[in-house]
Amino acid sequence: MESSSVQDTESEPRVQVLPRDEARTHLLAIADMLAKVLDTTVRIPGTSWYIGFDPLLGLIPGIGDVLANLIGTIVLGLATHLKLPRIVLARMSLNLLINGTVGAVPVIGDLFSVWFRSHTRNAVLLRDAAMKPDRETRADWLYVVGIIGGTVALLLLTIAFTMWSVMKLWAMVPL
Repeated sequence: MESSSVQDTESEPRVQVLPRDEARTHLLAIADMLAKVLDTTVRIPGTSWYIGFDPLLGLIPGIGDVLANLIGTIVLGLATHLKLPRIVLARMSLNLLINGTVGAVPVIGDLFSVWFRSHTRNAVLLRDAAMKPDRETRADWLYVVGIIGGTVALLLLTIAFTMWSVMKLWAMVPL
């Protein structure tokens, strides 16, 4: 009889497997916790603003923004694990890209990180997409198209301004 009870305890899984809804809730809680740590950990005294480790890490030249975004990709990994639609993943990736690109500018990028809070935005996107049974993504498509369109427009304006400036400078050179 003792051998059967030993076999019963050995056949039980050592790791507790959570039911699907509990696992989803657990992953969402991890995303919320990471967003809070990276974006809103500490209240700035005398203000209603909060900062997290993202803008603080951004103060480390060269590597700070890379570290913050690498930590932020954990939320993106959770979204992948939850099998969210690709457009939501694209939008989350764009948020990280925007934060990392603007964040690379000294001081201004850190202030932008305090305002933009890409990790909080991604945690909200993750929660919304994971909890919606229909996973409507029209707003996500509009966001991605708007960001890409705005980037292309900004690039074209920059090229046009550069060409205009060169032509004006060229016209000022005596021949």
